Amino acid sequence: MLVKVLPVFPGVASTTKFFLVAFAICAICAVPQRTAAGQVPPSYLVVDSQTGYVLIEQNAREKRQIASLTKVATACVVLDWAEKKGGDLGQLATISQGAFVGVEKNEVGWQAGDVVSLRDLLYAALVQSDNLAANALAIRIGETLESAAPAESNSKITAATVFVAQMNALAKQLGMDRTRFVNPSGFDYKERPMPYSTAIDLARLTRYAMNKASFRFNRGGKQMHALLKTTNDLLGTNGIDGVKTGQTARAGECLILSANRAAEVIKNGDNATIFPRHLIVVILGSNDRFGDGERLVRQGWQLYDQWAAAGRLVDPKKML
Repeated sequence: MLVKVLPVFPGVASTTKFFLVAFAICAICAVPQRTAAGQVPPSYLVVDSQTGYVLIEQNAREKRQIASLTKVATACVVLDWAEKKGGDLGQLATISQGAFVGVEKNEVGWQAGDVVSLRDLLYAALVQSDNLAANALAIRIGETLESAAPAESNSKITAATVFVAQMNALAKQLGMDRTRFVNPSGFDYKERPMPYSTAIDLARLTRYAMNKASFRFNRGGKQMHALLKTTNDLLGTNGIDGVKTGQTARAGECLILSANRAAEVIKNGDNATIFPRHLIVVILGSNDRFGDGERLVRQGWQLYDQWAAAGRLVDPKKML
């Protein structure tokens, strides 16, 4: 029997070009503000990961603050550095005083001078959403990127800004044309210029991230469980296996979910086609991100089943 397995994330670039880009300060974006009547409605999106077909969306192209969802881009830059530049995630980094900038909570209990592996910093940044870990990663990886770039006379260029420039270069590569990163953590208090992104841009980023085995923290085909407190209350329910939470006063409650079902096998005589089933949900500016996430996953699967039964026809206007 001939079995055809469709790729999980077709159309996503397999390599990331590392080059330093100029980080230009532009006008403050127009982000929806709260009104006297209450909070602006949340922005959300549900998409089929395999095709990029959008099943549900609301305000998905509006620029919003995204809080710690920023760390998905941070992780991607670190993993690209490891995969494409031969970087070693097992190497040790010393946490400097500069890593504490923008850190309001230090739940892990880091201290300046602590020595920790890049891999453990990556776990802390993604699983526990630790801002200090994200900053420490940016400084250490930024130093390696900075050393590979031509010398600049601009004293404002630091290892951290070099790293953030690479985050924006990745966003540009992925077609995230309504996104601006200004730091590796998503900290947005008194930041100028302000960071922003959209639900649809974050779905593009998440497809890229989930295409990396290292991002999914698999080892020997089995998912690893880090000894850190996850901030995602839905993890492990209804096929949900990630991805990231975020929350600030400006951003509200934010969430990216990845939900999986067993692949669908369609037989045609001696041949069979296997369709992976994987949804990505992005929610920005919610008052109840886990309630909204649970509802959108449920609705997403209902619409997915209807779409699949109709032949998985794709409207080009409803693609990432």
